[in-house]
Amino acid sequence: MASHVMPTSGRGDGQPSSAAISAVGLRKSFGDKTVLDGIDLYIPAGSVFALLGPNGAGKTTAVKILSTLIGADEGRAQVAGHDVVANPQAVRSAIGVTGQFSAVDGLITGEENMLLMADLHHLSKQEGRRITAELLERFDLVEAAKKPANTYSGGMKRRLDIAMTLVGSPRIIFLDEPTTGLDPRSRHNMWQIIRRLVTGGVTVFLTTQYLEEADELADRIAVLNNGKIAAEGTAEELKRLIPGGHVRLRFTDPDAYQAAAAALREVTRDDEALALQIPSDGSPRELRAILDRLDSAAIEADELTVHTPDLDDVFFALTGPVTVPNQPKESVR
Repeated sequence: MASHVMPTSGRGDGQPSSAAISAVGLRKSFGDKTVLDGIDLYIPAGSVFALLGPNGAGKTTAVKILSTLIGADEGRAQVAGHDVVANPQAVRSAIGVTGQFSAVDGLITGEENMLLMADLHHLSKQEGRRITAELLERFDLVEAAKKPANTYSGGMKRRLDIAMTLVGSPRIIFLDEPTTGLDPRSRHNMWQIIRRLVTGGVTVFLTTQYLEEADELADRIAVLNNGKIAAEGTAEELKRLIPGGHVRLRFTDPDAYQAAAAALREVTRDDEALALQIPSDGSPRELRAILDRLDSAAIEADELTVHTPDLDDVFFALTGPVTVPNQPKESVR
């Protein structure tokens, strides 16, 4: 599956100033294993970008390169307008990084963790206490603030981890599998936190194995496989890469059913159910075309159902070897 949907905002050698993160030709090998094989990225400011991929695909390596923790073998990258090699300190000043394994010190309280982070950012005692109090309230940690962090639940630790990341007021946050190991309620709470961050103008670079998470949060998604970007686009653009989408029209009037079958092209008939199936990517343009043909023939369907592949289908088709299911997921619109 070689299709690669490029960002609509464009990208080239002269990186646009609106890019929070941009990269061209990033390569990284460990020994004889190539982890990143020339990836390009363009992430606009104030958006959520999700990097999907199976275990070992190179997601964390990409985060480490962009956050200046390790160097790339080839290629170049800019984060917050700064070259990650030429000006790593400026990059570090603009970003926050939260990994799947919490950086919280469990032996001290949540408040003490926050104040320690404020000290690391060279904030005054007064400013550190002010920001700590604000963030503890914002992340619903006030009641637990005086308790040792090792008494916190997984969701509370993850919230504290992100709160600590925000002490330095980063413009860009890397969230490396932030909801791994969380229960569904804690995951949904984390999603709300991420949405609020973006509303506040923060750019989020998210790596995840949860396809639902990428679908819920990301403005753009890239699928990383065998060191390369296998596909990139919005969730809807990626779903349209996979064949099998169709529109199903159901009728109660046999005459309307027969007339629609004659008026529409490339239909598959189900005479027993009085239903027609038309290949479609589910886009508004295609739906309008189908409805316009019915309107011009004065035909009205009793039910219209759009069947589209979901991100699971996209992921399996792009990363293999799992076969895409024969029956795409459906949504009634």
